[in-house]
Amino acid sequence: MVAVDLKSIRSLLVKRRNKKKRKMEKREDLRSILPYLPVVMRSSTLFWPSQVVEALKELARGPLHSHVDSGHILFTAIEDIRNSLSLSSNSLAPSTSLGYSLFFDELMTREESRKWFEEVVPALGSLLLRLPSLLEAHYENADKVLNVGAMIGTGLRMLDSQEAGIVILSRELIAALLGCSLFCLFPDHDRYMKQLQIINFDQLFASLYEDYSQKQESKIRCIIHYFQRISSDMPKGVVSFERKVLPFEGDADLISYPNSNFWSTSAIPLCKFEVHTSGLIEDQSGEAVEVDFANKYVGGGALGRGCVQEEIRFMVSPELIAGMLFLTAMEENEAIDIVGVERFSNYTGYASSFRFSGDYVDERDVDNLGRRKTRIVAIDALCSPGMRQYREKFVLRELNKAFCGFLYQFKYQKYQKILQENGWSSEQFDASTLTYMETSEGEISNHEFEKFQNNYQQMEQGNNIGVATGNWGCGAFGGDPELKAIIQWLAASQALRPFIAYYTFGLEALQNLDEVASWILSQRWTVGDLWNMLIEYSTKRSKGETTVGFLRWLLPSLYGHGTRLNSSNSP
Repeated sequence: MVAVDLKSIRSLLVKRRNKKKRKMEKREDLRSILPYLPVVMRSSTLFWPSQVVEALKELARGPLHSHVDSGHILFTAIEDIRNSLSLSSNSLAPSTSLGYSLFFDELMTREESRKWFEEVVPALGSLLLRLPSLLEAHYENADKVLNVGAMIGTGLRMLDSQEAGIVILSRELIAALLGCSLFCLFPDHDRYMKQLQIINFDQLFASLYEDYSQKQESKIRCIIHYFQRISSDMPKGVVSFERKVLPFEGDADLISYPNSNFWSTSAIPLCKFEVHTSGLIEDQSGEAVEVDFANKYVGGGALGRGCVQEEIRFMVSPELIAGMLFLTAMEENEAIDIVGVERFSNYTGYASSFRFSGDYVDERDVDNLGRRKTRIVAIDALCSPGMRQYREKFVLRELNKAFCGFLYQFKYQKYQKILQENGWSSEQFDASTLTYMETSEGEISNHEFEKFQNNYQQMEQGNNIGVATGNWGCGAFGGDPELKAIIQWLAASQALRPFIAYYTFGLEALQNLDEVASWILSQRWTVGDLWNMLIEYSTKRSKGETTVGFLRWLLPSLYGHGTRLNSSNSP
C-alpha cells in the first residue's frame, strides 16, 4: 500500500497555481485590456473588491435579501457598486437612473418585472461574481484555441488599429461582460482618446427617458430578452472577433493594399451574382458572410439612439456588443470579422419603425471551434461622399475596404500558389465553380485540371462561402447604390467568393440590376474588365459628362434607349 503525502501534494498544487498566476500577470494581452475592465489585479490574481463581492452576493440571493425589486432600487444598487469601484457618477449620462426606472417600473408589465427581479437579476449577480474566474480560465486557454502549428494568441486584449489579430471569447464570458455593461461597471475615462466605443448601457437607458420612442424601447427589449434567455440557459461555444488588415507596406505573408493597376489588370473571372428584391441579409439560409454596413466605430449608435442596419443587427444578436469593448476605430485598410454569434430576437420595421417582436430560435450549426456558422463582416463606407465618390481615389478606397472584408487570406494565397507552381494563368480558371476555359494560351489537359481540382478542394476546408449584402454605404451614408453594388461584386470576385447574394430592399434604382449582372456575366468579363468600365463611367460622372446611373449608362437599352454595348462588345 502506497502512503499518500497529502502535505506534499498540497504544496505541489500551490506551487503550480502560483506559477500560473505569475505567468498570467506577465501576459501582454491582459495588461493591454486590464485598465478597461472593472476587475482588479493584485498578487497575480484577478478579483472584485470585497464591497463589490458582497453587493453581488446580495443580488444573487434575490429580492427578499437584496430588496432590489424595482428599476429605481436596481440603479441605486448599481451606483453603490460603481462607488466601490471608484467610478465617478459624473461619467454616466444624466438621465440614466430615470431611464432604468422608466423601463423596469413603467414599461415592463408587472409579471415581466417580477420575473426580471426574482430570476434574471439574481442570475446576473451570480454570473458577475464568476467574472474573475472566467477571465482567468480564458487566459489559461487563450494560446491553445487555434491548433495551427504555430502558437496564435486569442486572448482578450486591445485590438488596436493596424494590428491584425483575433480574440476568441467563450459565450459565457461574453454574457458576463455584457452584464457589466448593463450595470455600467466599465471604466470609461480613456475610451474616447483610445478611439473606442462606449460600452456601458447608460446612454441606451438615458435616451429612453430624454426622448422616448418605441424604437428605443424595442432596442432595450432586445437586450433584456437576451439576458432572460441566458439566465435560464447559458449558451455554449465561442465567438471570434478578428481585425483584418491589408498592409499599406509590402508584406511577404499578406496581400497588401491594392492599387488601381492591380484592379485594372486582374484576370480573375466575376463570381455569380444573385439579386433578391425582398428579404433580409440576416435571414439568408446559407452560410454566406453577412455584411454589416458599419460605422468606423464598430456598433455605430447601437448603445445610443441609432437604429439602422448595423444597430439592429447588434440588438438582435447582442453578443456582437462585446467587440465594442476592445476594437478601436477602423482605418481605410481594415475590416472586422465576427463569427459565432447567436440571434435571440425577432423584429419588424427599420429606424423609427423598428419593433421587438419576440423570441427567435437560431438553428445555425456550429463549426469545429464551437462557433455558430454566422459570419458577419463589418466594413465602413464613406460618409456623405457626394460627388467625390466618383473620383478614382475614392472608388479605390471603397473597393479595397470591401475586398479586405471579403478576403480570406489563406485561401487567396493558396490559390495563387497553386497557379504559380503549375505555371497557369488565373484567366484559365473560375475559382468559384472550379471550371476551366479555353484561352489564347491553350486548353489544359484533363489530368492537369483534375490535379488542380484536388489541390483546390483540399485547401477549401469549408471556406468556399459567398457574401450576402445590400445597399452598403447608401441610405443614411448617402452613397450611390449602383456604384456600391458593382464595387462589392468586384471585391467578392477578387476575394474568390463563389457568389454574392445582393438584397436590394426594393430600391427603384436597382430594378434592372439582375438583367445588367446577367448580361455582364454572359460576356465573361474579368474583374479587370468591369473595373475599367466602372472607372470610365466614374470619370465621366465626376466631370459632369453624364448624370445617369451606372446601370443605365452601361445598358441604356434596358431603359428604352439605344444600346451602348452590343453582345459582342467587351471592354
